[in-house]
Amino acid sequence: MRAVVQRVQRGSVTVNNQMVGEIGRGLVVLLGVGQGDTPDDARYLADKICRLRIFDDDQGKLNLSVQDIGGAVLAVSQFTLYGDCRKGRRPSYSEAAPPAAARELYQTFVQRLICHGLPTATGVFQEHMVVEIINDGPVTLLLDSQKTF
Repeated sequence: MRAVVQRVQRGSVTVNNQMVGEIGRGLVVLLGVGQGDTPDDARYLADKICRLRIFDDDQGKLNLSVQDIGGAVLAVSQFTLYGDCRKGRRPSYSEAAPPAAARELYQTFVQRLICHGLPTATGVFQEHMVVEIINDGPVTLLLDSQKTF
């Protein structure tokens, strides 16, 4: 499972000209689910993201988590994180999980964030979304549950 985590001033998702998810200060997480990912991958990434110390403390050091600052998370499914561009000009998505499995693990991820007490907004799975991200810093991190060792 892969995540692009961005510290934001605000973020939102619009589907069919209707806003379906919005947060203020916090994190926008673009989440891709790969072949062979399990609920353990979803829980690992959610736990890691909740505790990432990427917000400034009083001394301007990156010492606070999204939980510490009372922030929120906007989680957006994005299978294109598994796009393989090494061959040709059209990405291959063969490493992305099939939609049914990806939806289930995406929901597991979101529920784990909520269990941590984080206000969590989402996009709409398998819909064309317009995502607005006002990156703060900018701070952007790439996480992969398969690269934990």
